[in-house]
Amino acid sequence: MNPLLELFIASFLNHNIALVYILGMCPLIAISTNVKNAFGMGIAVTIVTGLTAVINWPIYQFLLSTGTEDLNLLVFMITIATTVQFLELFIEKFIPKLYNSFGIYLPLITVNCIVLAVSLFFVNRTYTFEETAVYGFGSGIGWLLAIVLLAGIREKMAKRSDLPKGLTGKGIAFVVLGILALAFIGFTGIANVTFGN
Repeated sequence: MNPLLELFIASFLNHNIALVYILGMCPLIAISTNVKNAFGMGIAVTIVTGLTAVINWPIYQFLLSTGTEDLNLLVFMITIATTVQFLELFIEKFIPKLYNSFGIYLPLITVNCIVLAVSLFFVNRTYTFEETAVYGFGSGIGWLLAIVLLAGIREKMAKRSDLPKGLTGKGIAFVVLGILALAFIGFTGIANVTFGN
């Protein structure tokens, strides 16, 4: 199998950034109340994650890889904030309904830890530009998959009247996330991809 295809599949299955590495939980739980909003947020996170990884790779390779590790975090965060700002303006202008449904959570993509984690992972794992692009978009798709699965299950569970009171709302979300995480960890044997763990 093509190594880039293996990396792509592994990035959203057995190395799912939300369900295996447990990153990006705040918006995952907050936005996953219905599938439509979850899908929109997942697409936005996928775009930001992929774009910032692709933008940060040359910045790191040509400007920051010369022993300036302290600057990596700062520069990566500036790139992420700028990308999110442009995406927010685009969605507000062309898809105002989606923009209104996101509320405060769209600007919070800036501080969503998966976006920064992908940029830090490509540095630690010494990915090439192609590997970084594939991993960035694959990780975003993995987060999209996690939030849509969670939202679908939460929608179904909201219609049930026999749930214990303590498990309604966010309580059941944590239980479902735990079960989904176990299921995705089960994919570990599918692809033999070195992630530098």
